[in-house]
Formats: sequence, structure tokens, C-alpha cells
Amino acid sequence: FEGNMRDLLGAVKSGAEPAEDGIGRFKKATESVDLEAQDLRSGDPDAGSQSEDKAMADFLKEVSSVKAALAEISQNKKRLQDLHEKTKTISRSNVVQKIQEDMQSCISDVSRSAQIAKKKVELLDEMRDKAQHHPGNEPGSANDRMRQSLTNGLKKKLTDIMGDFQQLRGKIHDEYREVVERRVTYVTGNKPSEEELDRMIESGEGETVFKKAILEAGRGSIMDTLAEIKERHNAVKELERSLLELHQLFLDMAVLVEQQGEMLDNIEAQVSKSKDHVEKGTKMLENARELQKSTRKYMCWAMICLLVLAVIIFVVAGGATGLFTP
Repeated sequence: FEGNMRDLLGAVKSGAEPAEDGIGRFKKATESVDLEAQDLRSGDPDAGSQSEDKAMADFLKEVSSVKAALAEISQNKKRLQDLHEKTKTISRSNVVQKIQEDMQSCISDVSRSAQIAKKKVELLDEMRDKAQHHPGNEPGSANDRMRQSLTNGLKKKLTDIMGDFQQLRGKIHDEYREVVERRVTYVTGNKPSEEELDRMIESGEGETVFKKAILEAGRGSIMDTLAEIKERHNAVKELERSLLELHQLFLDMAVLVEQQGEMLDNIEAQVSKSKDHVEKGTKMLENARELQKSTRKYMCWAMICLLVLAVIIFVVAGGATGLFTP
């Protein structure tokens, strides 16, 4: 480009006409510079595509992290259920205490994984909002719908899993009551009243209920059962407290899912309308195509009729000419 410029300037100074090929090279050079400048202003499309690929890869990486956290929560839920079933057949207080400690550790792991999953799901929302400002990711675009579908699916799954823990909390409480009732009935020989059972479950103390059995069998033989009941009481209260913390997370996720549900309803309504418009447009095109076929058919028949009419006229005219010719 610079060489072409020097040649042209030299030609102008000397008064000579610049060569035609020099002018052509100059035009090509200036056009090349203009195109390069335009590329710099508009940005490299390949670079934009690479940026979008990286953004989508980062998004999918976070999706995988959430799925891993959900899988860990599911495993801990199964383990917690198994431990709870195990406590129902154990009567020694020290063994009950060890199992309850394992259950508490399991719930702590669930809480940690659930918090991580919740934060990452919120991050996915932020990544989607940020991506909407880039071409090809506008609200309603294919990429945007894919991001939204993945995020909403993870929110729903996390909410469902946390809901399972609330059901487990109710199950633990109900079955704890049944275990205490069986223990009291076995030791005393009498089924405790609802009031006595409520008092034992609330306080963890049962000496008043076991008073008669203590007098008959001696205090030492009853203490293991009392210790077990008290240990179960303390453990269940601690488990309920931890599960209530998970319940708050469940409520937070339920609110997010409900909000996304309203957005999805609006999107589905828009998609339904678009589908109706597409179907109407398709039907109109089909009608136009049929009309076009009918028009062509009628034109062919019209041309045939005109041709036959022309032949008849020609024959009649020829015959008439023969009649009048001497």
C-alpha cells in the first residue's frame, strides 16, 4: 500500500499520468484498509463465536457442579434413611447415640451440599442474564431457552429433594413416638396414655411412668430403658432442629421455582401464539399452492379451448374461401 502511494505521489509531482494498474492497485489497497477498519469496528465474528462457546462451556460446567451436588444430597438422604431404620431395632443407649451422631453428620453434609447447589443455581441465573446482552442469546432465543430449561430443571430437582427431607422429618418424629410407646409397654406391661406419652416425648423423662415397674423390678433393670429414651429424645430434637434449617432452604427454593413457573407460563403462552401463527401461515401457503395449481389447470384448458377454436375458425374460414373461389 505504501509503495503504491509513493508511485502515485511521484507521478503527480512529475506531471506524468499514473499508470492504470497503479491506480487499480491503489483502489484495492484503500478498499482493503477500509475493510480492515470495518472489521476492527464491528469486531471479529470468529472471536465473538469463540466467546459464546466459552460462555456456554462455563455455564454447562456449573450445571455439572449442581448435578454433582444433587447426587451427593441424594446419597446422603438414602444413608440417613438407612440409619433411621437401624435405630428402630437398637435398644442400647450408647449404640443409639453413635447412630444419631452419624445421622447428624449426614444432615450436616446435606446442608453444606444444598447451600452449594443453591448458590450455583443462583449463579446460573446471573450467567443467563449476562448472556442475554450478547447477540444470539437474546431472551427467547434457542441458547436462552436452553439455559433457562437447564436452570429450572435443577431448581425443581433441588426443591423436590429438600421436600423429601421434610417428609423424613415427620416420619422420624412419628416413628420415635412409636418406639417410645413400645419400650414403655414392654417394661411396664401397660400401654401409656397419650398424655403420658406426650410428656415423655416432650421432656425425655420417664421415671413417673416407670414408677410402678421400678418398685416391682428394681431401679437398676429399668435405667437402661430410661437412658435409651432420654438419648432418643435428645437426638430427635437435634435432628429436628437441623432438618428445620433445611426446611428454610426448601422454602427459598420453592419461591424461586414458583417465580420461574410464572415466567414459563408466559413463555409457553407466547410459544403457543407463535405456533398458531405458524400453523395459520402454513395453511395459507397450502391454500395458495392449491390455488396456483388450479389456476394453471384452468389456463391449460383455456389455451386448449382457444387452440381448438382457432383451428375451427381456420377450417371454417378455409372452407368458406373455397366456396367463393371460382
